[in-house]
Amino acid sequence: MTTAGSRVRKIESQLQRVMAELIAREVKDPRVGSVTITAVQLSADMGVARVFVAPFASRHEPQEVLRGLVRAGGFLRGQIGRELGLRHAPRLEFQLDDSAEKAARLTGLIDRARAEDEAKH
Repeated sequence: MTTAGSRVRKIESQLQRVMAELIAREVKDPRVGSVTITAVQLSADMGVARVFVAPFASRHEPQEVLRGLVRAGGFLRGQIGRELGLRHAPRLEFQLDDSAEKAARLTGLIDRARAEDEAKH
């Protein structure tokens, strides 16, 4: 991996950690509640950070959680810039991480196929 690539990965990791702490401690929007930051992907120029989130134990729909995070985005961006000492903090784009749902659906399809196969034999 290149030096630039390792720097980006390091910043992604720091962003994920700091953002999780900030959301838990500082974001007061009731729509946000408890979320897990599952991944952060920085653009090549580090101008945009795509933040993958998985809401859990929330009374609000996932889209409402996203709206709450978008609303807090400016605040989070400023705090992240200060905490990580970044001259230009990346713009935050929040996206639902549905990989757990996809994995569960795939597992269900595999289990059903196996059951059908066993029933034939």
